[in-house]
Amino acid sequence: QVQLVESGGGSVQAGGSLRLSCAAFGYTGSSYCMGWFRQAPGKEREGVAAIESDDSTRYSDSVKGRFTLSQDNAKNTLYLQMNTLKPEDTAMYYCAVKFGRCLWSIATPLSPTRFPYWGQGTQVTVSS
Repeated sequence: QVQLVESGGGSVQAGGSLRLSCAAFGYTGSSYCMGWFRQAPGKEREGVAAIESDDSTRYSDSVKGRFTLSQDNAKNTLYLQMNTLKPEDTAMYYCAVKFGRCLWSIATPLSPTRFPYWGQGTQVTVSS
């Protein structure tokens, strides 16, 4: 079974930066779509960003211009560089993956329900 392990979370003041990592184990598919998601207390889980096998990416409007997604294929690791953090970015951040392409043309490509494999999350807390 696929295993995803997140790391890099922590506490930071507003305006600061963090870099999250997601290490993937046991994935055997030829095509994939991997993404970062977050869930704050009392809120629904939302898609933050996702990356395709061809390195194409998509970001939610709330993080566009501040967060950058990248991947290291040799290390099977996904990264999320988070800059200019805001208190509203405070949440548990999860890494997830699905078989096949991301399919950017669909209505909600960052929907959490599309992704069957999930990590356990890493907490990000941004203070003002």
